[in-house]
This record gives sequence, structure tokens and C-alpha cells, in this order.
Amino acid sequence: MTLQEIVDRSKHIVFFGGAGVSTESGIPDFRSEDGLYRTKYAYPPETILSADFFHTHPAEFFDFYRDKMLPLWAKPNAAHKTLAALEEKGKLLAVVTQNIDGLHQAAGSRRVYELHGSIHRNHCRKCGKFYDARFIAESEGIPRCSCGGIIKPDVVLYGEPLDGDTVTGAVEAIAQADTLIVAGTSLTVYPAAGFLEFFRGEHLVLINRGATPYDGKCDLLIRENVGEVLGAIQL
Repeated sequence: MTLQEIVDRSKHIVFFGGAGVSTESGIPDFRSEDGLYRTKYAYPPETILSADFFHTHPAEFFDFYRDKMLPLWAKPNAAHKTLAALEEKGKLLAVVTQNIDGLHQAAGSRRVYELHGSIHRNHCRKCGKFYDARFIAESEGIPRCSCGGIIKPDVVLYGEPLDGDTVTGAVEAIAQADTLIVAGTSLTVYPAAGFLEFFRGEHLVLINRGATPYDGKCDLLIRENVGEVLGAIQL
């Protein structure tokens, strides 16, 4: 069965995506040969993007964060646009994403569960005041609120738990799906990768350039770029 046939027959699709969904928008992924984790800094990216590092080395954290984690120039690609159109047609229940770039919402998706937070939400740790991503990008050194408090991006750092309400919503959506399309993720990051265990529907589709632990468990495996595959779906 082709992806087009599966989509045509499905009534409750959920999409679960990772960094590979946004690479066609020009945002590098994490673990590929040219990914973020292969770049060279004074500290490994995994260390910089940890809660401990944020608290102990905030200046170094924000130098890296502005340089590598704020692609405010990026635009939604065919994958984001197709998913938004599927939701508009009533065929897509939700998007569950590991990405923090906000491109699903920019394309028009409304029900999006951002497991790892969003660069577009930033709050003062002292008074809670909201700041947008542009403020962080244009600030210098450690961004501070008008009250003097340090502003923290609403992204889940290593050592921090996922948001409980987001997790609940994502799990419930996956459990209700008749088709789960998983794309652009290595399925090696937990607890997010474990969410697939809640799927009880008919079709599991996997779209990813590299191998994943679920390659032998899916109904359809596609080794192509996510945007090209989803962009070819006839709505």
C-alpha cells in the first residue's frame, strides 16, 4: 500500500516528527554527519544545552543559543504545509514534534504538541514576563527582563522534564490515531521515542533517511526527504 492510499483511507492521522522535518527549511539536524552535534565548541553541544550549564554558564549558553538555536529566517517547507492542509481537511488529529522552531504553527497547524518547547516563548525567571524570540536574538550577553531577572527560553534542556500537559496531549492523540506517520527522527531520544508504544492504530508509516529501531515494525518505510514525500500527497 502506498502512502497516498493510506492517507486516503485514514480518518485520524497523527504526525510525529523530529529534526529531519525542518532540514528542508535550512535548519540543520542534530546527529547527521553535518548536524549540530558534530560542530566544535569549547564545550560539547550536549553540555551547553543542559540545565546545569544554563545555570552555571549563562553567558556561554546564550552565545551558543543565539548562534545555533534561533533560525528566525526559516520558512515552512512542503512537509509543514501539507500537514496543515490535512488538519484543515479534518484528516489530521495532531502534530507531535520534537522541534522547537515553530514552523508547524507558521504553516497553519493548530493542534501541535511541542515536546521540547519552543524558541518563540521566553519568560523571565524572576517575574514571569513574556519575551519573543526576536528579543533574545537581538539582545547581548545574558538577556535580562526589565525587572533584572534572567530570561529563559521555553525549551527543554538536558536534565529537565517534559511538560506534563504536553506529554498527556501527545500520548492521547497517538492512542486515538488510526495512522501514525513518523518522520525525520532517529527515534533514539527518550522519553519522546517511547511515545510510539501508545499507538494501537492500523498503519505505522516511517519516513527517514537513516535507520531507526522501528524500521522492522512499520507498515511502510520510506527512505526519502520528508518534504518531498509529504509534498507529493494529493489532498
